Amino acid sequence: MDTIARTGSFAAAARELGKVPSALTYSVRQLEEALDALLFDRRSRQAQLTPAGHELLREGRRLLQQIDAVANRVQRVATGWEAELAIAVDNIIAPAALFDLIDAFYAQTIEPIRDALPERAPAHAGAVHLPLSTCPPTRLKLRSEVLAGTWEALVTGQADLAIGVAPKASALDDIQTAPLGELHMVLAVAPHHPLAREQQPVSWETIARHRIVAIADTAQRFEPVTVGVQAGQDVLTVPSLAAKVEAQLRGLGCGRLPENLVRRHAEAGRLVVLETEDSAREIQLHYAWRRSAAQGRGLTWWLAQLERPTTRKALLEQHAGLVL
Repeated sequence: MDTIARTGSFAAAARELGKVPSALTYSVRQLEEALDALLFDRRSRQAQLTPAGHELLREGRRLLQQIDAVANRVQRVATGWEAELAIAVDNIIAPAALFDLIDAFYAQTIEPIRDALPERAPAHAGAVHLPLSTCPPTRLKLRSEVLAGTWEALVTGQADLAIGVAPKASALDDIQTAPLGELHMVLAVAPHHPLAREQQPVSWETIARHRIVAIADTAQRFEPVTVGVQAGQDVLTVPSLAAKVEAQLRGLGCGRLPENLVRRHAEAGRLVVLETEDSAREIQLHYAWRRSAAQGRGLTWWLAQLERPTTRKALLEQHAGLVL
């Protein structure tokens, strides 16, 4: 249909496709009978598409493109790339560094399978044409989680890789972990918050009399984790680190934040770092993944990046681009 519409006649299309005109006429009539619609207006010397023919050709071209895309994708997945890689990322991880990794992942070029290609591609609009090189076919699926929710996504099979999990006390046979690094957390409040006027170091009894801002644990099945909240203390629960920063900038409560994130706000006078009786708190973070005898190339690439000290450091410290 595409060739007939482009050349303007069945005869010209037949010459281009190496067929006899009667074969094209028969194929088009079969299609018209199946659809119960006239596709070409044959009253003129040229084969003119009817409105129904225009619609079929438009949709047909789109479907052929999708068929090509699926075929290309299947060929590439056959090289060992996962169709999809789900990554659970704790909300404490720096988003700028994470998206740098995603950018680098898509920037790779891979070679298609040569021996899976036909020696001679068929000369029609639906032929599959693999490019000489292309980006990984693996679809990335990111999950933003908090505390126990990050572990839960991995353990329940909703994620293949978890970044920013706390160390587990008990070992899990099918899950492997590696250290991500140490995050330095400090207590901070807005300059107009009452705690900013307290004598330092501030006691925890004094802190307990003021509202704390906490990020909600996203765990649904695991027992949620609460960090830093004292018995009887008023709590403002927010969904993300960005929301927690915004709440504390507005003086709605106190709370611990990554020191590297607080630093720029403190230098600008938007936050005040408080000295406490137990000084700053360090939290240990890991990354974890499911063990598999047939580990895909996508997960292998991510694990190779996470082995690099510069990558781990960036994931814990590059919070400068954090927005609500």
